[in-house]
Amino acid sequence: MTVVFLHGWPGLPSDYDDVVTHLSGQRVIVPDLSGFGAGFASTSAPFDATAAAHADRLLSLLDDHGAADGIVIVGYDIGSRIAQAALRTAPHRFRGAVLTPAYPGIGDRAASPALASTFWYQHFHREPVAAALIDGDERAVRTYLTYIWETWRAGAAPPPNLDEIVAAYARPGAFAASLQWYVANRGYAAGEGPITVPTTMLWPDRDPLFPVEWADELPKHFSDVRLEIVPRCGHFVPVERPDAVARAVRSHLP
Repeated sequence: MTVVFLHGWPGLPSDYDDVVTHLSGQRVIVPDLSGFGAGFASTSAPFDATAAAHADRLLSLLDDHGAADGIVIVGYDIGSRIAQAALRTAPHRFRGAVLTPAYPGIGDRAASPALASTFWYQHFHREPVAAALIDGDERAVRTYLTYIWETWRAGAAPPPNLDEIVAAYARPGAFAASLQWYVANRGYAAGEGPITVPTTMLWPDRDPLFPVEWADELPKHFSDVRLEIVPRCGHFVPVERPDAVARAVRSHLP
């Protein structure tokens, strides 16, 4: 039995450190996602940043680890969207999923003019000026990513791995590489038909990006889904409420 954890932006595998501690004795895989933080290599050839391409790389990685089936997949932020792509590509390999928003049911609601002050960062990330202003500048990376964490998290305290995150994303080229996700993945649409793998959707009650009422379309996109509202939690669920993530994972284990 294997549990695979997919981190978000701006994040690292260490976002799940406390979750893994709660699951002591369980076999886990916590990969660096290509092009994000520690997953960026300055000598690497350009990579495909679509969710589907990330999912294909993940499935190959699981093959390398001998994890053929019975996998529980966990993802938050972009990790959730990559997990959803993997669940659509190879549902037979997974016994369960623990996800956070976003999902296709959000539709075009995030593009509402009323939410421009919330989702401005996605438009900024698609413009070359974002990398020109921030990439390779440790001070600029720290300022920007600290602002993101403080804005999206339920509390003002920085994450415990902030220095590690800044060091990973401040390397020349690393911040720019991470922005390719936003160029390659516009909107929240996905393939036809619902995800069939049993899924727990952990929806934080204080996420400024995705209000709880946007969970209304879940049954259209997941045929077997359980919605759990996570109290006192902002966008970074594994960091803010690792206990909730671990509990949801255990519910999918035999």
